[in-house]
Amino acid sequence: MAHTVQLSAEPRTASGKGGARQLRLTGRIPAIIYGHGREPASLSLSRTEFDRVLAGGAHETTIFDLSLDGTRTSALVREVQRHPFRKEVLHVDFMEIRAGELITVAVPIRLIGIPDGVRNMGGTLDQVLREIEIRVLPKDIPDTIEMDVTALKVHESIHVRDLHVPNAEVLEDDDATVCTVSAARVEEVAAPVEEVVTAEPEVIGKVKDAEGEADEADDEE
Repeated sequence: MAHTVQLSAEPRTASGKGGARQLRLTGRIPAIIYGHGREPASLSLSRTEFDRVLAGGAHETTIFDLSLDGTRTSALVREVQRHPFRKEVLHVDFMEIRAGELITVAVPIRLIGIPDGVRNMGGTLDQVLREIEIRVLPKDIPDTIEMDVTALKVHESIHVRDLHVPNAEVLEDDDATVCTVSAARVEEVAAPVEEVVTAEPEVIGKVKDAEGEADEADDEE
């Protein structure tokens, strides 16, 4: 099940790109929280604390216990904006959640084992779907959805209907393919090209000319 992480936050008053840039220079990340009809509130997070959470696993299914101005709020991360060239987090969007309220969340799919078709027939395992959306209570959010693929043979697949997600409603199409084992790809070997040796043509004209010149020389003598 999803785990809860405590995270401290501070109100943020400076707005705009300039304010956000200055905030990042102090080692903090600009963020926002919304939900339940509340006005979106701007806040900031410790970069060190948030980076530690990201390094620990899937933040999409982590419940954050935010401490802000002496009050505690449960929230999920809805978006993490990153720098296009560096791993630096630029902004975080949180959505407030309530314990008894169903929410929609994307949960990663983790395949376990090496398929029989890969191990014994040289096939390739292709994972088509890497996460699925489910509707679930916060306490029942799984960290990941695990699926054992060791029995899969070549040309066999696992579909969404084969996944087991307790206490949740799966929102994906039952027939959607999660993964499949493809046959080994046979590389076509080009047929060898026979080398054609072309004989140089006999230059008869030149020989005749040479002979003619020799005859003319004899006549002159």
